[in-house]
Amino acid sequence: MVLLQPDPFLNELTNMYERTKEKGSVWVTFKRSSMKSKAKRKKMESAGEVIEYRCLVRATDSKKTISTSLSAKDYLRFQASYATVLKAHMNALKKRERKDKKKSAEGEKKPADQSKSASKPNA
Repeated sequence: MVLLQPDPFLNELTNMYERTKEKGSVWVTFKRSSMKSKAKRKKMESAGEVIEYRCLVRATDSKKTISTSLSAKDYLRFQASYATVLKAHMNALKKRERKDKKKSAEGEKKPADQSKSASKPNA
């Protein structure tokens, strides 16, 4: 896993989206992290020191994993840039197949009506 600065991270994320445009997925996760081991955090808490939590952002396309760490001050600027990257690559998403409620309801009724008329004996 490569820890990058926020701007190179966004550039590499854009490259990941380009590589997976035809086939593949990119997974992005956001996680709160202090970037310290559990033992150090407990020691700092017991000493009364303030722990600065950061936002750890990871992205993977199953071949390569990249990450960046953001402070609270940088988060809003990063989020705006990240939204721009996402909007630029939304066209690679698959269209969802939607079923019309009316058509599916009519399709279910017709076979049922036909089976009733077939079971009635003719006089």
